[in-house]
Amino acid sequence: MEQSTAKDHLDLKGFLILVFLTMLWGCNYSAIKISNLGFSPIFNALLRSSMASVLGIVYCLYVKQPLFHRDKRLFHGFVVGMLFGLEFVCIYVGMFYTDAARAGILINTSPFVVVLGAYLFLRERLGLLRILGLVLAFIGVYLVFLGKPSTWKPSMLLGDLLELGAALFWGATTVYIKKYLAGRVHPIHTFLYQLVFSIPIIFLCMIVLEDKWIINVNTASVIALLYASIIVAFASYLTWFKLIHTYPVSQLAVFTFLSPFFGVISGFVILGEQLTAGLLFGLFFVSAGIYLANYQKR
Repeated sequence: MEQSTAKDHLDLKGFLILVFLTMLWGCNYSAIKISNLGFSPIFNALLRSSMASVLGIVYCLYVKQPLFHRDKRLFHGFVVGMLFGLEFVCIYVGMFYTDAARAGILINTSPFVVVLGAYLFLRERLGLLRILGLVLAFIGVYLVFLGKPSTWKPSMLLGDLLELGAALFWGATTVYIKKYLAGRVHPIHTFLYQLVFSIPIIFLCMIVLEDKWIINVNTASVIALLYASIIVAFASYLTWFKLIHTYPVSQLAVFTFLSPFFGVISGFVILGEQLTAGLLFGLFFVSAGIYLANYQKR
């Protein structure tokens, strides 16, 4: 999609693509859970970033964009990659301990980190709807923690907290990009810097925290890894960046509330995870909060 095709509203085609993307993102939590059965969590994250980085570099060369900048933008790109890498260390390790459905809700509290970060560092107004969205999100997170499944054990709390940590790093990455890179680099560089510069920090965490990288590789774990790496980390995110260039960002962001919904559904259908009342009510409150935090009148 080129900038010349930019539109002032979200049409049916854009809507369908967006729903499909959020479904892919929601199913990604189950894919991570499955691939973690074959590979150690951080090594799994390293493989994902490495494969997606190679594809990103190939695409960057295809669209005839330089791979890296030679000024301070490269430093900012490295910081973004470091934050991105820490986010996925938290996601993958956390998923080793908690359910995919719970992770799908907790990770998607990142928009509220962005709202607070934009208020503190970018001087953006909060507004009544955003404040209400934040309140609903906090209630939702509380209900998720309250709604313990029958398989709950103390280690699940660690997994939940790591997923919230991932949301914090995700939100921090977004705010940092808005402050230092947005409008200063081609979107492919934002995409590529996150992937490429996440590799060193993930590798370092892997060396320090893991001593066994291969657990029980089978067909399912390999397919899940390829899905997370090629379909989600590369193809879906690249499509998302193209949507951003074509449609108003505010109209796209408001639909991200669908991602935790599909995350919960995929955890139930694919992994057979238990849907507790706390989980379902938490999903409702977090999703409603995301909608309100991103809603803007046309």
